Amino acid sequence: MTAPYRLHYAPDNASLVIRLALEDMGLPYDTVLVDRTTRAQDSVAYRALNPAGLIPVLETPQGPIFETAAILLWLADTHGRLAPAPADPARGAFLKWLFFASNTLHADMRMLFYPDKYIAEAQAETLRTGLRPRLRTHLALLDAVAAGAPDWLSPATPSILSWYLACLMRWLALYPQDSDRSWFAATDTPHLHRILAALETRPATRAAQVAEGLGDTPFTAPHHANPPEGSAT
Repeated sequence: MTAPYRLHYAPDNASLVIRLALEDMGLPYDTVLVDRTTRAQDSVAYRALNPAGLIPVLETPQGPIFETAAILLWLADTHGRLAPAPADPARGAFLKWLFFASNTLHADMRMLFYPDKYIAEAQAETLRTGLRPRLRTHLALLDAVAAGAPDWLSPATPSILSWYLACLMRWLALYPQDSDRSWFAATDTPHLHRILAALETRPATRAAQVAEGLGDTPFTAPHHANPPEGSAT
């Protein structure tokens, strides 16, 4: 690696969250495109980095790390940025909502986007119908947290959690393409929406817009990515 980190990514995939965090921390990194059109994530070489075959992987001096929240937390703790420090009294509250975003919100979104991995195809829309109110509840809980404007979830101070949520809300507005998305509107969670708008003004977002073809309003009014290389799907 010519930089301390190498991000294995596909445009507008979960790797986007890691790119945004790296950019916002001002950390140098290389990128390697994982070509989803050829299922490169299933290659022997990629599975050696992430046996689950999921994107992203971040190669570090300590070895490869996978799982989005794990990468984010490792970066934040390693560089002392974008998260309360381990001794900070706010650490517990931050961690519980970071892992709520990862283990509950993101996990339910994965079922919404890929129901065939969990249930028979004929029951896919039934599963999605059950998930939508759950997702609305998850977002309402997070909006209530954001209403209190803690340093780690406010428009004024980005964190790894706010970057993570911005991408999750982007994807809820865009996917699944073949199913009803009218149930979701970012403006239904006004406190989170203000965070999304603030993040769109940051240099990290502008860098990601160029790298992954995200358009002018990637969080508040997203459009499908038009990446300069690779595929977002």
